[in-house]
Amino acid sequence: MKFNPNSTILFVLAAAVIVFVIAQSVFFMVRAYRRGKELGIDTAQMKKTIVSTSIFTIAPALSILLGVITLSKFLGLPLPWLRLSVIGAITYELPAATSTASALGISLSETVTDPEVYTAIAWVMTLGIFPGLIWVPLFIKKIQGGLMKIKNKDGKWGDLLMTSLFLGMISAFLGMVFADIRLGLAGWIPIFVLLFSALLMGICGILIKKCNMKWLETYALPISMLGAMIFAAVITPLIGG
Repeated sequence: MKFNPNSTILFVLAAAVIVFVIAQSVFFMVRAYRRGKELGIDTAQMKKTIVSTSIFTIAPALSILLGVITLSKFLGLPLPWLRLSVIGAITYELPAATSTASALGISLSETVTDPEVYTAIAWVMTLGIFPGLIWVPLFIKKIQGGLMKIKNKDGKWGDLLMTSLFLGMISAFLGMVFADIRLGLAGWIPIFVLLFSALLMGICGILIKKCNMKWLETYALPISMLGAMIFAAVITPLIGG
């Protein structure tokens, strides 16, 4: 009997976890809103914050949806749906699954029907992200305290340090961008998309500074991400990637 990665029991388990996460999110959102009222925070300001942050999640949500669709062809729908709904890190989940499949000599174009392969991929995806659950509660206060001390002593150096940490985190994934440049023009598609996204962010920055469009600060990142996704969808079939 072949293993079915789209079995009903897997859907039920994934749905149960996702419903719990959604319920938890709603619970804390309501608690935060009520606490804001108790502290005298303007209701209109809180609603504006909720709307702006909701819009900010659209671009990441679309990229996550694309990740679920991509992984579902290989791992079925329940596991990618669960993983990306709870963690939402397509930059980690896809490489973890791909590298494990490559190590096992499994083609990514076929659905996994071997339970051992499926289990191995699930374990790698889980254990690879697990250290974050340990490091954050143990060391986050010390790290934040050190960063705040630096920022209080010298605000510019503090900002530079935070920017450097962010760029360091992003650069860890640049290998995926430049991995296929030797394959010809199609291998440059990720770089073209990266440059187009940077261009959109630069335009937003100019509009914010030169045209005083301060409201755009909240939406610059979603605009650049969505624009890059649309650009990728257009350029990929044209180049033949």
